[in-house]
Amino acid sequence: MPKVEFWYEFASTYSYPAALRIEALAAARGVEVEWKPFLLGPLFASAGWRDSPFNIYPVKGRYMWRDMKRICALLGLPFARPSVFPQNSLLAARVATALSNAARAKFSQRVYSANFAEGRLIAERQVLAVLITETGLNAEAALAAAETPENKSKLKGAVERAIELGLPGAPALVTADEEVFWGNDRLEQGLDWAIGKR
Repeated sequence: MPKVEFWYEFASTYSYPAALRIEALAAARGVEVEWKPFLLGPLFASAGWRDSPFNIYPVKGRYMWRDMKRICALLGLPFARPSVFPQNSLLAARVATALSNAARAKFSQRVYSANFAEGRLIAERQVLAVLITETGLNAEAALAAAETPENKSKLKGAVERAIELGLPGAPALVTADEEVFWGNDRLEQGLDWAIGKR
């Protein structure tokens, strides 16, 4: 079965609709998805940014928020602009990294809905504990696993790999031949590439 890597960051707006539709799109093509959480902060820092480019460049930010409303309306997804943007996603990314791929997918989708549909503060440990439980997992065990040195190192390695792959942002699909498809609007193209439709 063809495989793709789905690279995402919990604070990323466009990763929200991508995360909620990637599994169905992949299943329809017979493609397996490996969920790859990472952090955009180090990528931004390498470009000299200390904030999201959507905050640094207000014109881009205004467009993005309007675009997100349109995209979510088209897909039938609820959307609410977060009160904090971008939210600190470090702990959420560590939790996701510590989970199995199937559990990671469910947890990640739940975190995205909490952030971009429900206005919840995903940087807060108690909020994440609730989301973990709602996903059907043991919150105490998941949070403990997230904080181990081995898991922290694994997430750091994922960030390094994202830089090595040259990911320009999130979300991104990476195929087995390391072709990169950046953006929610490139999911279909990336999945088609993975099954040989070029």
